[in-house]
Amino acid sequence: MKFPRSYTLKEVAQLIHAEYIGPDEFPVLGMNEIHVVDEGDIVFVDHPKYYEKALNSAATVVLINKVVDCPEGKALLISNDPFRDFNVLTDHFKPFERSNQMVSKSARIGEDTVLQPNVFVGNNVKIGKGCVLHANVCIYDHCELGDNVIIHAGTVIGSDAFYYKNRPEGFDKLKSGGSVIIQDDVEIGALCTIDRGVSGNTTIKKGSKLDNQVHVGHDTVIGEKCLIASQTGVAGCVVIEDEVTLWGQVGVVSAATIGAKTVVLAQSGVASSLDGGKTYFGSPAEEARSKMRQLANVKRIPDILDQLKEQKS
Repeated sequence: MKFPRSYTLKEVAQLIHAEYIGPDEFPVLGMNEIHVVDEGDIVFVDHPKYYEKALNSAATVVLINKVVDCPEGKALLISNDPFRDFNVLTDHFKPFERSNQMVSKSARIGEDTVLQPNVFVGNNVKIGKGCVLHANVCIYDHCELGDNVIIHAGTVIGSDAFYYKNRPEGFDKLKSGGSVIIQDDVEIGALCTIDRGVSGNTTIKKGSKLDNQVHVGHDTVIGEKCLIASQTGVAGCVVIEDEVTLWGQVGVVSAATIGAKTVVLAQSGVASSLDGGKTYFGSPAEEARSKMRQLANVKRIPDILDQLKEQKS
């Protein structure tokens, strides 16, 4: 998420009542999670396990819960609860805006786009030319659709990320200030849910097609010309490269990368990144031929045990 202007380190520190290490006028341009940070961004870290990664990331401001040596060219914001204060900044720079009509006056909708009955279009949404949004589609604030996009009934674009911190009193939600970008010629089936990025964008690239009842988690990027079949669930921060096919009921773990032209067969569980250009099956997913041989050998176990009993007798 980029700020509307460049803020100073002192200004941002005052927003969250934090101490800071660095020049008062140190420029702060935005805020993002660690996997999408750029120069000028704030990243937060609240566990020693991830200190080094955050301090060495592309972010130039680190919101952290301990005073540490500040890397050259960077600044620190010292907070007793970085998670909470990251939410404070999200609320400040991307506050929730109530809507009182089905299609916001601030939405920009292209020529020849059709909105069927009961479509909701939120604040500052951009929709391109020649799109069709079927009944009861919901497009949350700040989402962007390209040209010739088709979205079928009941689908939700831009719902909040599923991201929580477990506290003694219950789960604390990390608020979502990102967006969803759907490029040209994408078709999304009925009853799908596409979560917005926490601070960046969830992206579905040109020409990809999603079946009914597909879920895509926050900050995930789906490449061009991908096919994703029904009841597939893709977690947050996943990268699916171009021309990947995921068949029905595939599950993909958070932060995995699936290489270009990969095929994952139905009901497989992707537990780690997969190399491109191969076909995978099983849970955890492995190359399909190898997995099929394993299953064939498992079926032989009773016969093998019977043979061993006969040999002993």
